Amino acid sequence: MNGGAPNSVSARTAGSRRNGIRRSVAAGTDSLTERGGPHPQRLRSQRRVRNDRAPLCVRTCCGWGQPRSDVSALTQALRFAFYALAVAMLGAASTRAQALTNLDHYATLPEGILSESQITNDTAYPIDLPTTLRLAGARNLDIQLAREKLSEAEANRKSAVEQFFPWATAGVGYHRRDGVAQAVPSGIISDAHFQSYSPGVALNAQLVLGDAIYNSLAAKQLVKVSDQALETQRQDSVLSAAQGYFDLVKASELLEVVKQAIRISEDYQQQLHVGVASGIVFRGDELRVQTQTEQYRITLQQALEQQRVAGVSLAQTLHLDPRIALAPQDSGLRAIALFPTNPSMNSLVVLALRQRPELKQSEAFMAATRATKDGAVYGPLIPSVGAQVFGGGLGGGPDGGPSTFGAEGDYIVGLNWRIGPGGLFDSGRINAAKSRLSAAQVADSKLKDAIVSDVVANLVRANSTAAQIQLAERNLNTASETLRLTQQRKQFGVGVVLEDIQAQQALTQARSAYVTALAEYNKAQYGLNKAVGGQIEAHPPKSQE
Repeated sequence: MNGGAPNSVSARTAGSRRNGIRRSVAAGTDSLTERGGPHPQRLRSQRRVRNDRAPLCVRTCCGWGQPRSDVSALTQALRFAFYALAVAMLGAASTRAQALTNLDHYATLPEGILSESQITNDTAYPIDLPTTLRLAGARNLDIQLAREKLSEAEANRKSAVEQFFPWATAGVGYHRRDGVAQAVPSGIISDAHFQSYSPGVALNAQLVLGDAIYNSLAAKQLVKVSDQALETQRQDSVLSAAQGYFDLVKASELLEVVKQAIRISEDYQQQLHVGVASGIVFRGDELRVQTQTEQYRITLQQALEQQRVAGVSLAQTLHLDPRIALAPQDSGLRAIALFPTNPSMNSLVVLALRQRPELKQSEAFMAATRATKDGAVYGPLIPSVGAQVFGGGLGGGPDGGPSTFGAEGDYIVGLNWRIGPGGLFDSGRINAAKSRLSAAQVADSKLKDAIVSDVVANLVRANSTAAQIQLAERNLNTASETLRLTQQRKQFGVGVVLEDIQAQQALTQARSAYVTALAEYNKAQYGLNKAVGGQIEAHPPKSQE
């Protein structure tokens, strides 16, 4: 008995709720009947059948307790379900798009390299200089940003040109008047109740010709500014990629130098160990060579670190996955000659002042500021033109009276000059535009000085590194010969261990200096190429032994 009590209470509650819903439905049908709605008895029977079959929660959510038809309630339920499904599909599509974006972030590398299961600390990807330069132009993020700025400038120019064209509007106007009104031309004021409506299409044109002309000229020059900025960024990215590649090659070659030094030192240490075991070599000499070998091993770890860091820096420049260790594809470091030996400084300066994209960008920016200044000075002298053509109809009439409708057409044309702020005699605007033009001219002069200084500095660096290569090569030959003679003295039993250690260290330093001179020479060549405008083609690489 106690277990059935709650069921009986809930049944009575549900019944009372259904009775309440029936009473509200009946009240609603009475109001509908007064307005010419459906028959009350038929509506009550339909609502009763629906209420008896549908659960209470569904009736409440769908609003079946309100005086609505079955079709409208079903339409609302379907609309709610459609909205929920659309939101779910949009959320799934957004999640999938984000996942695809993350997956394609480093989509340039081969598929095997991109596999998450195959990327480890030892994963290496060989790369050469031509590939580096191509990737710098295709994947560098700074270049992509510059391209987007160029697209934005082109869109702004299009918007500036569109100011010369009229625009069209379509719509319907409704006017209702309740209250007193004054008759024309009698001037009698009386109570009026009338309405009117006017559907139609209007063609409007509001041309501030002065601003439109000079804004379009300035926008055209700003497109050139963005175009030259893109070229500047491309050359900067290529230079950064080339120098990063040479840093990677230098780190790889220095690593090989250290490995070779370790092999020489270990061989010498092994010979001394045999002598110590035989009792003919002093134990301290063996420990001295062992100390040198351990020091080389520390240098080896530092060289490995420098090579990995150089690869990470290059990967960032090329927008590649930094988890992959980039390694030079070609063994050995070669000197790349982009310019003849001791080129003329004056000819390079003239070439740079003619080809540098920064100067072209500055010239275009000065032209844009000059157009803005002319727009502030001369633009207000050109009148603004306003025109409107309307075609449609006009209908309406008084309450209780006849209503009429007929075609209507309006034509309006006007000229005006703006006087004051933003127009004639606006001295603040004119002076500000002149100041911006003067600042652009000063910046152009400063840029020319910087370009000349850049050419001179890079030329000095290129000549210096070329001389350093010759000196380092001579020093390397001397150090190699010194080690050979020292080893011969050791074979004859007249040499000392300290001489051999010093000869090995001198050879290692000479090899490191030679590798560094080659890498810095190549970087200086590409720096000079950038300084003169980046238009000189590279000669075939010259091998250096």
